[in-house]
Amino acid sequence: MVVAFRPSEEARRRVADLVTREKVSGLTAEEKSELDHYVELEHIMRLAKARAQKYLPSK
Repeated sequence: MVVAFRPSEEARRRVADLVTREKVSGLTAEEKSELDHYVELEHIMRLAKARAQKYLPSK
């Protein structure tokens, strides 16, 4: 179910590492692209979850 989707622990660790390194020492172009990809995916998933939530019964 889309609403219950959560990224893997590995993905969460990778994003945290990239964010920390971006703040401390900067990222390579490839790493920046990877981080941008994760951010874009997060945005898409938030939109999908919000839309899916409309179709779930109210509690």
